[in-house]
Amino acid sequence: MLTIKQLTQTVGHSITPRMVRHYHQIGLLPQPVRSEGNYRLYDQPAVEQLRRIVALKQQGFQLAHIKQMLEVEMPALQTEPLLEQLQHEYQGVQQQLIRLRQTATALEGILGRDRLCQGIQAEALAQLRLLDVETQTVQTLTEKLWQHLDVAVADHPENFQQALQRLLPDLSQRPEIEVDVLSHLVLSCGDVGLAAFVRFSRDAIKAARAALTAGCTVIGDVPAVVASLDQARLVHLGCGWQTLIDDPHLDSAADAEQRFWQDDHWPQRFEAWGEGSIWVVGYAPSVLMRLCDALASQSLRPALIIGLPLGFSHAPAAKRRLIQLNVPYITTEGSLGGGLLAAVVLNRLAASLIEKPNCHCYLEG
Repeated sequence: MLTIKQLTQTVGHSITPRMVRHYHQIGLLPQPVRSEGNYRLYDQPAVEQLRRIVALKQQGFQLAHIKQMLEVEMPALQTEPLLEQLQHEYQGVQQQLIRLRQTATALEGILGRDRLCQGIQAEALAQLRLLDVETQTVQTLTEKLWQHLDVAVADHPENFQQALQRLLPDLSQRPEIEVDVLSHLVLSCGDVGLAAFVRFSRDAIKAARAALTAGCTVIGDVPAVVASLDQARLVHLGCGWQTLIDDPHLDSAADAEQRFWQDDHWPQRFEAWGEGSIWVVGYAPSVLMRLCDALASQSLRPALIIGLPLGFSHAPAAKRRLIQLNVPYITTEGSLGGGLLAAVVLNRLAASLIEKPNCHCYLEG
C-alpha cells in the first residue's frame, strides 16, 4: 500500500497530491482506504487507474470524458452520447487551431520577409502603430497592414532560406542532412509546423546512404509516388525502382487502400523486393501496416522505410507501430503525410549523397 505522496512519485508526470484529491472529489478515482492514522492508502489497481487517467489527459481528453471512458463495462447505449460529445469537442479544438493558424500565418507573413523587404516592413509596422484602432475594424487594419507589406514583393525573387532561418524551430542539434530533409519538407507543403512532427530513427540517414550507395531498389506504394522520385539521381546512383500497387488510375489514398486490399499478390512482391530495399509509402496506410507485420515476423529486411501514408485511424496506428520496430525509418506523427512528402524525403537523401558523399554529420553524437 502506498501513501498519496508515494502514489504520485510512482506515477510521475508531474502528478501532485492535490490533483489526486481533486480526482477523488469528482469521482474520477475511487476513494481509498484509510490507515489507522487516517492517511490515504493506495493499492496497485489505483496506480494503474491513475496512469490511465494521465495517459488520456496527455492525449487531450477532458476529465469529464475520461471519467466516462474509464467506467467499468460501459453500456453500448452510452457510447453514442460520448462519441457525440467528443465530436463536439473536436470541432471546438479545430476552431481554436484555425484561429491559431491564422495568427501563425500573419506572423509568418511578417517574420518570413527577407532583407530586401525589411525597409518596407519597418515602415508598414510603424504606420500600423499610428492607426486609430478604435475607429478601425479588424479587417481594415489587416488590409492596410498587408497593403504596405506587400509593396516590395514584386521587386525581387523570394529568399526561401532567409525565411526558413527565421521560422523553423532550433535545429542546431540535428544532423545537417536531417535539417536539409526537414527544410525541403516544409517548402513542399508550406507548413512550418510539420518539422516538429517528423521522426527519424537514429540510424535512418546512415542506412539510407549505405543502401543508395549499394544501388538498392526503391519501392513506392503507388505510381504517383514513383513518378515523384528523382529518377535521374537514382540512375546516377545505380538504383532502380518498383511500384507495389501498379494501377495508373489511382488518384487518392482511399483508392490506393481499397486497391491494396483487393490484391492477393503483394506478399510475393514483399518477398521478392524486400531485401535491402528502401520503401517509400505515401498513400495507403495498410501497405505500411503489412510492412510492419512482415518486419515483425522477420520475413522482410528492408534497408529503410519512409512511412508517410495518409489516413486518420490506420495511418497513425501504422506509424506508431513502425516506430516501435527495429528498423531504420523516417515517418511523421498522426495523419500528416502524403505521396509528395514521402518522395521529397527520398529525393533529398539521394541528393545529399551525391552532393556530399563524404558527409558524416549523422554519425556525430
